[in-house]
Order: sequence, then C-alpha cells, then structure tokens
Amino acid sequence: MIAFFTITLLSIFSLIFTQDEFFQPGSLLGGYGELHWNKAADADGNKTINTLDFHRFIIYYGYNWTEKWSFKSEVELEHNFVADDHGELELEQAFVNYHTGNWGFQGGVILPTAGLLNEYHEPPLFLSVERPNYSKYIIPTTWFGNGFAFYGNYSGFNFRLAIMEDLEGEGIFYDGHIRGGRGKGYKTTGFNLTKNLSGVYTGINGLRLGGSLTLNNAPIADENKNASTDSTIAVQLFEINAKYTAHNFYTIFEYGKSDFNYEGINLPTYVDEDGETITWSDFTSSGYYLDMGYNIGDFVNTNAYGLGFGIPEPNFIFSEILSLALFYGFAYYFAGIYGVEGVVMAHFLRYVVYFFVVLYLVFRYFKNRKTTAD
Repeated sequence: MIAFFTITLLSIFSLIFTQDEFFQPGSLLGGYGELHWNKAADADGNKTINTLDFHRFIIYYGYNWTEKWSFKSEVELEHNFVADDHGELELEQAFVNYHTGNWGFQGGVILPTAGLLNEYHEPPLFLSVERPNYSKYIIPTTWFGNGFAFYGNYSGFNFRLAIMEDLEGEGIFYDGHIRGGRGKGYKTTGFNLTKNLSGVYTGINGLRLGGSLTLNNAPIADENKNASTDSTIAVQLFEINAKYTAHNFYTIFEYGKSDFNYEGINLPTYVDEDGETITWSDFTSSGYYLDMGYNIGDFVNTNAYGLGFGIPEPNFIFSEILSLALFYGFAYYFAGIYGVEGVVMAHFLRYVVYFFVVLYLVFRYFKNRKTTAD
C-alpha cells in the first residue's frame, strides 16, 4: 500500500509541475522478439540438439509527463505461453523516473546495474544466438525487483546506486547461484536490502569500461516459509566489464566473482533428488568470457527507395548465394559416399570456403572505401 501510494503521489505531482512551453507530453510504445533456432551436438557428439523456440516477446510502454518526469515499463513473455511450469510472464520494469541535469532518480520495479546485459539486453547487444552463459550463472540476467535508484554522470563517468529487495537465501542454497535467489518483486523482504553500486566510463570514443559491487544478506525462510534475519547467506558480487567498438569490429570482455557465506546458528540442510542430505558450505563462484565479432550491416545498403527498406549490395547477395550453393554441392557429393556423416563434412567445408570468401570481400570493401576517400 505504501509503495502504491508513493508512485501514485509522484505521478500526480508530476502532472502539476509547470511544463516547458515547447514540451508535448506523449506515450512511447515499442518492443522486440527473439526467435531462436539452436542446432548443436553435446560434448561427446552423441546427442543432437535441434530446437526452434520463440524465446522472448517484449512489449515496452512509456509516458513522458514533462521533460523531467516519465514512466517506463516492460512486460516479457518467455517461450510463447505459460502453463504447467513452462514459460514465464513477467513485469520486468515499471518505474517512475526523474531526470534533471546530470542526475536522476528511479522508483518502482527496477534493474540493478550488473554486467553489460542486465539493464540493456536486446539481441543486437550480444554476438551469439543465446546470451552468454556468464549472463546466466554469474550475472543472473535478467535480474529485477522492487526498489529505487539514484544515478548521475560527470565528465564521461556514469554512476548509479540501486537499493532493492532482499535476495532469497533458500533459493541460493538450492540453486548454487544468485539466479535462484531472485525474488522478481513477488512478496519479497526488505530486512537487509540489496545494495548495488556501479560505475561506467565512456569518455573515450568507442570504449566502455564498467564495474559494480552488489551486497546483501539474503534471509533464509523457515519450514513455514517465514523469512527472518536469524539465518542468512551473505552475498557479495564483484564484476568488471569492457566493450570496444571501432570500424564495425566488436570486442567484449566480462569477469565476475560471487562469494556466498552462511551467517546463523544452525547450518541449513536439504535432501537432493537422490535422497542424500546436503549441508551448506561456503563457496565462491566466478567466471569470464571474451567475445569478438564484426558487424556485416555495412554490406547492406540502407538507402530507402520510398518503401522504408534497403536493397542488399552485390557483396551480400553473392556471399549468401555462394554459401547455399557450396552446401548443396558438397552435401550431394559427400552424402552419396559417407551418408549422414557426409552432410557434416559438407557443413564444415562450406564454412571454410565461405570464411575465406568473406575475408576477401571485407578486404576489398575497405580498400574501395579508402580509394574513394582519397
């Protein structure tokens, strides 16, 4: 009731504030979706994964009352439907935002600033089909909850302090990661509150350097589902990240480390699937990854011919047609000799040839650009 009253009060006050003569209040509507096709084999090559999944569908709605006061929200549907413990429908963001000059404030359902992908996780921001495993087990993307945040910037340095709901200690105990302790804004506690302090430097063109520290004493609920501070898991997450973009090349690096320490009278236990009793022991979890990629968007001419879409350049058309022709040619030849294994060989040889062809086209593209500039 208090949180509802606070948000409503802020909304009413913002409507009363004097607006700029040239400002026009208005709504913002957007969204995106991710349709994934994953085809791979396990480490031993015995089991083939072949799944087609509409992983996420997101609707974004925002409203600007004044130049300083606004509302932002995001609703996400995962895996196309929700039934029988399958799929998820979540309110990932819903907060009032106040911004003036070099600082601002947010209150409602917010996201902590942890890693590169938690706050901003649209598909173009990572290079693979799925988000990196780092953004699942080290940084529990997407991590959101009830709370408020202060943020600001000075001379290319951006800082943010988010104060949010507690993590759930029993979820961390069973899952072994922060991911299992996310409350997602549902009847969460505020005994200790999660503190998330982050900083990002963007003063050099193309370079983004960031890091954050997150602390919480996550309460462990008893057998009656009542949480208290009698037994907690002290969580400390430290992470750093870097991203550099130049001439369509992307380099991304992230490193994170989490420490989990039990604080209480009696160590908690639980019975696993095999009927064995597991007793808690303090542990540390860490990970990192490095991604490098090239944006091939420059191979597509984005000039609109009155229809709102571009016409592909010859390089792009040629490389895609060649890729298909190579696969069908190699598959026809090798499948007749080696059967199913021949298809795998065809894929491999197609990618080898395709790699060198694209490498040549990229080289020629930059050479032509340099000649034109001269």
